[in-house]
Amino acid sequence: MTMPHTQRQQMSNGSSITQFLLLAFADTRELQLLHFWLFLGIYLAALLGNGLIITAVACDHHLHTPMYFFLLNLSVLDLGSISTTVPKAMANSLWDTRAISYAGCAAQVFLFVFLMSAEYCLLTIMAYDRYVAICKPLHYGTLLGSRACVHMAAAAWGSGFLNAVLHTANTFSIPLCHGNALDQFFCEIPQILKLSCSRSYLSEVGLLVVSLLVVFGCFIFIVLSYVQIFRAVRKIPSEQGRHKAFSTCLPHLAVVSVFISTAMFAYLKPASISSPSMDLVIAVLYSVVPPAVNPFIYSMRNKELKDAVWKLIMDVFLKQQTSV
Repeated sequence: MTMPHTQRQQMSNGSSITQFLLLAFADTRELQLLHFWLFLGIYLAALLGNGLIITAVACDHHLHTPMYFFLLNLSVLDLGSISTTVPKAMANSLWDTRAISYAGCAAQVFLFVFLMSAEYCLLTIMAYDRYVAICKPLHYGTLLGSRACVHMAAAAWGSGFLNAVLHTANTFSIPLCHGNALDQFFCEIPQILKLSCSRSYLSEVGLLVVSLLVVFGCFIFIVLSYVQIFRAVRKIPSEQGRHKAFSTCLPHLAVVSVFISTAMFAYLKPASISSPSMDLVIAVLYSVVPPAVNPFIYSMRNKELKDAVWKLIMDVFLKQQTSV
């Protein structure tokens, strides 16, 4: 896509940059519109799926348990994360532009890091919830009371917020010497660091290393939790009991696997196989697809949740019928 000369002007430092140019999905108008409609479908599916889970858990007192409380938080985070990236990408495709303001880019980085960090912390807490429910069922009410659940959820949100503040402040304090074009469809820290001056990005790299160590620690915790869970499930005498235990764990394990595998491949893949088009596809896989599919993964094998969602839909339908 050919941009006006004024938009291609390269600035010498970060403070003089007023906007960034995002990577376009396509050059032709037809493909741009196809991308818009595709993203619109995914976005509406995410809004519907997560919205139904949030409403069902909030309205059905049978779902007022720790597992569904954490699931409600997960759906809120999923809605936030997909709303951070997809609407702007849709607008750019619809209006045939690549521009995002400097402040908009900073806000996008902050919100994306905040919500994704909080989601990862929450998935770690949900692994602990499943561990206590299956390995220490007699202590479940004590270890995961309502106050403890609120504190753990608040810790996940607070950790994500602190992580986002540190990374955003550090990233946007770095002088940028290599223009303002990003090789991604949304503002992402690694892509912004590519524009930084020589050695000026080392402080942010150090912060990223610390974050990766925390991520790795959470990953080890999740793995160890599931090792204990599978050991406990094998000892359950009845097949029905084993099936019930697995049905509460497998959705969470599937969501964690999708979240971690796509993010790891995106950030740890060899540079030799990296290209703008591949980076674009992988970014969609880890930033857009999980928030849209998570509600369906959780509701697929969960009869309680499916019943609550169906009851909610029927109540809305009956109210519409009576009002008519």
